[in-house]
Parts: sequence; C-alpha cells; structure tokens
Amino acid sequence: MTLGSGGSSVVVPRNFRLLEELERGEKGIGDGTVSYGMDDGDDIYMRSWTGTIIGPHNTVHEGRIYQLKLFCDKDYPDKPPSVRFHSRVNMTCVNHETGVVESKKFGLLANWQREYSMEDILTQLKKEMTAPHNRKLVQPPEGTYF
Repeated sequence: MTLGSGGSSVVVPRNFRLLEELERGEKGIGDGTVSYGMDDGDDIYMRSWTGTIIGPHNTVHEGRIYQLKLFCDKDYPDKPPSVRFHSRVNMTCVNHETGVVESKKFGLLANWQREYSMEDILTQLKKEMTAPHNRKLVQPPEGTYF
C-alpha cells in the first residue's frame, strides 16, 4: 500500500501492513465464509498465518471447512506469501501431494502486486472453487489433511 498525493508516495512498512491485515482478519470478512489470523501472537515478524474458507454453495465444496497455511516471508508484501491447504482439497491450482497452491496455476499469485493481501488470496481461492473446472471435481473425504 502506498500513500501520497501527486507524484510522491510512501511505502507502508511490512509490519504496519501485516498489523492492518490482522485487524481486518479478526473482524471477519464479507459474509463470514473467509477468515484468517496469526498462528502465534508472539511472533514479532508476523510470518505464520492460518486461513479458513467455507466452501461455496452449489459446488462439491459446499459446507466444507478448509484450513490453509500462509507464510509471509521478509519480502511480503512485495512478494506473495506461500499458500498451502492443510485440509485436503481437489482443485486444479493445488498440488495433490502437498496441498501447495501453485503460483503458475493461480493467477493472483502468478501476477502478484504489492496491493494484494491475504484476504484477496482467500477470496480468490473461494471464487476458484466455483469455476467450472473445480466446482464438480471429486473431493477427498472431509476431515482429511495433507
């Protein structure tokens, strides 16, 4: 996030940006089907996060609760976090062995911009679940993990 008027801009430092994201994640997002928060409140670098997506209606994901791990390295938000499903899921952008969301198969990560956030990632993954190539894929048993 950059602030400024005219030709000048100020780059918001990483930790300020992450504190802002933490506040948004704790308040809940939109209809409540996507949420996220820090794994360890004592981690001063704010690296490890857990996200939750409740599967969208009228898909094979409906009613399922998916847990994800997001890791924000020192380069975040200039570079995207690593994203991995903890809950087993069958989607075209997710590695079936590890649960890693593969950047080259998930446009938001492939075309990452500093303005994007963890909220954007989770919301876009939920939207991806409704895409024709994902909405009817046979899913692993509920409650299984990578």
